[in-house]
Amino acid sequence: MGMNEGEPHLNLPALFLFDKIRMKNREFINKIEINPIIAAVKDDEQLSRALREDVEIIFVLYGDICSIAEITARIKRAGKVAMVHVDLITGLNNSKEVCLDFIKNNTEADGIITTKSNLIAHARELELNTVLRYFILDSMALQNIEKQARSPGIKPDIIEFLPGIILPKMIRRINKVSRVPIIAGGLIADREDVMNALDAGALAISTTNEEVWEM
Repeated sequence: MGMNEGEPHLNLPALFLFDKIRMKNREFINKIEINPIIAAVKDDEQLSRALREDVEIIFVLYGDICSIAEITARIKRAGKVAMVHVDLITGLNNSKEVCLDFIKNNTEADGIITTKSNLIAHARELELNTVLRYFILDSMALQNIEKQARSPGIKPDIIEFLPGIILPKMIRRINKVSRVPIIAGGLIADREDVMNALDAGALAISTTNEEVWEM
């Protein structure tokens, strides 16, 4: 039976993709919630140590267009989640969507980290998990988070803010204006820093401090 005039047309493939993306994103967030300490790595030696630790999610903060495929492959062989900070990958034009196509088609990355909000929508179309990173340097950064929260086109799975040791009341404020879970990253030095961030409402913390990975 044909569709009546004026009856809304349902784009079934688009709806299926939306549900698939939403389910994948929920699984990613659940994974972080269960594993709230995330290892951020800056070189191959640190990656090797992270792969031996009891951490399930790795933020890759280094690499280039020739090495990133092998870096992510090592992480996946270890059964861990690989998130690539595309802004830091040498050789990619990180302000363009094509850098995400490269990550999707040439690596085993589960998702991307970026400071560029314009990349988030395309990353989601590619079924990549997304972390949008902010540097909380002044009140302008908080205004940007509030603006992002109101924008229908910018829906990252997670917001990460740096430095992660900002006052707990600031974390609570960010949590109040953000519509997505938050990660505290950078300068996390000990158990007290971790607990302060989590108690204030952060879903997880990310750090290059290897002593924290062992907690």
